[in-house]
Amino acid sequence: MRSVHAKSHALLKGEIEVMAGLHPVLAQGLFAQPAIYPAVMRVSTIPGDVLDDNVSVPRGLALKIIGVPGERLDGSENDATQDFVMGNGPVFAAPTGKAFLKSLKLVAATTDRAEGAKKVLSSVLQRVEKMAEAFGGRSATLIAMGGHPETNPLGETYFTQAPLLYGDYIAKFGLFPVSPELIALANAKVDLAGKPDGLREAAVDFFHAHGGVWELRAQLCTDLKTMPVEDATVQWPEDKSPYVAVARVNVKPQEAWSEAKSQAFDDGLTFSPWHGLKAHRPLGSIMRLRKPAYTMSARFRFERNGCPMREPNGDRDIAG
Repeated sequence: MRSVHAKSHALLKGEIEVMAGLHPVLAQGLFAQPAIYPAVMRVSTIPGDVLDDNVSVPRGLALKIIGVPGERLDGSENDATQDFVMGNGPVFAAPTGKAFLKSLKLVAATTDRAEGAKKVLSSVLQRVEKMAEAFGGRSATLIAMGGHPETNPLGETYFTQAPLLYGDYIAKFGLFPVSPELIALANAKVDLAGKPDGLREAAVDFFHAHGGVWELRAQLCTDLKTMPVEDATVQWPEDKSPYVAVARVNVKPQEAWSEAKSQAFDDGLTFSPWHGLKAHRPLGSIMRLRKPAYTMSARFRFERNGCPMREPNGDRDIAG
């Protein structure tokens, strides 16, 4: 299994449409010309073990765009994909690799252990976090440890958190739900009583009845002092540079999770910000460290599972 984000809740096939009429500053790289590409999305939660959903932790969304032309990043020369790896918060959890390593060691020490204790702790932390938010506070630490509200991950907005090149510029990206049915799920509670896979069941029920539309938006760096590249824990002020829509992701009603899809997505795909175009090279220390870490993690999974992993060239390369 993945060392983090081991449990998937929704595995989706769709397409992404690069918008026409973008300002020349935004019409760069992947977004240089209007186009429609196949895309897949994987919605997950952060632990490296498959836990009961009552252990409520931050969520992630990985978007893979397929058939993308252009000059490739080193190590991605033979591929035709552009990945965006995102979490449901605008900033990363640690400013440096050394700081993040401390939390990863704690995660590694508790992975596949004491699930019952994790459920009890998560219940307590959710109550503490709810009290903190009632008084105008919000604790990223409490949320990361299991205090995330038991809400539907389909109603979340997801962010790259760390920056990437945007042609001649620098940007962060966010994926924002825009269809009414998705917007209605913002902060929507999910009944997880007696449902260890309740988030997955909620996603399956939703996509049986509905499709979904998201906007991929870019936030350009306009001031390196208040929008630093190296420290991904700093939220870039939107009053200086708002998120601007550059593409639209469309997903039709479908089976949002199945064993066949899990084999295709969870076992057969890897997601990395280093799968992509030179025009969108990942930036900052956290992104640089992700390159060897993600490569070694994927290699380890392949060696243990014996499941072929390859970057798709078209939507027909993705089963499920």
